[in-house]
This record gives sequence, structure tokens and C-alpha cells, in this order.
Amino acid sequence: MTIQEAYQAGIDAARISSDPAQLAALPELERVREGLSHPVKRGWFAKPPEPVRGLYLWGGVGRGKSMLMDLLYAEVEAPKKREHFHAFMQWVHAEMGKARARGVDDAIAPVAEILAKEVRLLAFDEMQISDIADAMIVGRLFEKLFAAGVTVVTTSNRHPDELYKNGLNRQLFLPFISMLKEQLVIHELASETDYRQGRLEGEKTYFTPNNAAARAAIRAIWVDFAGDRAAPLHLRVNGRDVEIPGFCNGVARASFYDLCGKPLGAADYLALAEAARVLILEDIPRLSRQNFNEARRFVTLIDALYEARVRLICSAAAEPEMLYVEGEGTFEFERTASRLREMQAVDWGVEQRHVSHP
Repeated sequence: MTIQEAYQAGIDAARISSDPAQLAALPELERVREGLSHPVKRGWFAKPPEPVRGLYLWGGVGRGKSMLMDLLYAEVEAPKKREHFHAFMQWVHAEMGKARARGVDDAIAPVAEILAKEVRLLAFDEMQISDIADAMIVGRLFEKLFAAGVTVVTTSNRHPDELYKNGLNRQLFLPFISMLKEQLVIHELASETDYRQGRLEGEKTYFTPNNAAARAAIRAIWVDFAGDRAAPLHLRVNGRDVEIPGFCNGVARASFYDLCGKPLGAADYLALAEAARVLILEDIPRLSRQNFNEARRFVTLIDALYEARVRLICSAAAEPEMLYVEGEGTFEFERTASRLREMQAVDWGVEQRHVSHP
């Protein structure tokens, strides 16, 4: 069926609420679906498929970008692949490692060849670039994919001009941004409604103490967001891999130990804040001089989440003001406790309307 028909079917089944901004995006999604519906001739003398111009769907969090991509992906019958962008880059690095082990000089070429043979549609959720190595790799890889006729559809919270903003040697990344704008239709999903925020409206987001009731509540929220579709998220940060145990459509889930019990730093937490718009953080313990390093990382994590206005859902051993009551750092922790309180507000994470780019 067409994308418009699939969207209406979702409305009829009460899975979708009709939204003017989403309706405005449907013709672009249908253009991609219809273009990919024509069969590709195989054989020695067959011409490569006519390239179908892709789509870059961007806008604020919770506006329905992933839902619209799901609609498109379900209706496209051509060979296809759908990945979260960070998971895709993890796969790319692994395949490049295999190519280098075989002595291949240009390790990107065989990766592009694999994809070009297997898919006509490559769909990404939440494109973000936070690592200079990824910035260089993705530019060369996409150039080869576009040349092979692969159609790319991606969602992002940012306009292409904002990708890898203020990143190291960003000027080397600018040609890729120009290529994106040439090869993909750039469409802003300018909805006034944050549907993800609406799912939490009026709901409790801070659970204490850490007991069976708190664990059950956290589990129920996670199932509501992710169902059985979650998978680990691998973030590439300054050449290292940082694993987030659970991730689905912009919602991440991890324990305190996963994020603060390991030697992570500000760059890692900033990358997480870029990738996730909701973080479910479990089992925050009481903090003191006995776990000072973990407490210091926790302060850095909360600062990164706060500045990025990431929605935080957590379970903790005590109320924010009682988490850190003795030992070095108690005074500094007062700001963190205050931020934890502020982040529980009903309207926390509601963003201002994006300004359209020319």
C-alpha cells in the first residue's frame, strides 16, 4: 500500500495520531517507496538501477521521525537494511577490520561493495557524528554507495549543517554535508507536539528506594518504549567503543555501574547525550568517599544530560538531596541534586521549536 494508506491505517487502528507535520512528510516518503518499487534487471548487460533520491528527515525529539521511517521501511519491497546509525558504524568498523586483515589497501571499498550488492534502501535512525574517524569514513562510504545507486533515508535531530558541529577538523567533513544536501531531500518534521514526552506526562520518573517496586516500574516504562526491539548501542568516542546495554529509538537503558563504575569521561557522556533523548538509569547507590570516583563521574553524567535536556528516568537508593551526605564533594553535589530535582519536572526536555534552515 502507499505510505498515505499505511498512515491512515495506523490512525484507524489508533496506533497513530494524525499530525499536520507528519502528513506533510508523507509525499516524500511515498516518492521513495514508489521509486524503489520498480524491479531491477539482473544480468551481464543490465543497466544499474536508476538512483532514487533519498531523504533526510530531521526535527525535534519525539516528533514521529522513527515512526514514519518504520512506515516507509514496512512498505518498501526492495532489498533493504535498517539500522541505528551508531550500530551501523560499529558494523562498518568491524568489516573494515576484516578487510585490513586480508591486506586490502582501501578497507572502505569492500564494505561499500557488500552493501551495494545486498540493498537498494539503507535506512538509518538518528544520524549523529561524534568522532573524527567516523566523520572521515562515512563521507567516503556514502560517496561509494550513492555512486552504486543505493538510496539512503535517515532521521536526525539536527539539520545537516549542524552535524559534527564544533568537531575536530570539521572543515574536512564539510564536503560530506554538501553531498548529503545534494543526494537527499532535506525535510524538517516541524511538529509542535513531542509524542515521546507525552508518554511520560504525569508519570513518575524518579523511583526510590531501590527495591522490587522500583525495578518493576522501570521495567514497565522500558517495555512501553522498547518492547522487544532493544539492542545494545555502541558509541565510537575518540577511537574507543562505549557500550550502552539497551537502546531503541532514542531511548537508552543502563545501570549506574555501566556508566559511572567504568572509566568513562565527559566525551563519553556527551556522545550518549547526543544519541539518546531519554535515559533510563538504574540502581544509583548512596555516594560517599568510598565511591568518590563513581560519584564524580555521576556528576559529569548529570551535567551532560542536563545541558542536552535529555529526559532522565532513574531508580536510586535515596532522594536526590540524600544521595551524597558525607565526604569530600558534598557541597559540589548540591548542584547535581538540584538538577536531578529539576529534571523530574513534567515539562523537562520539552524543546523550543526548531528554526527552519533556508
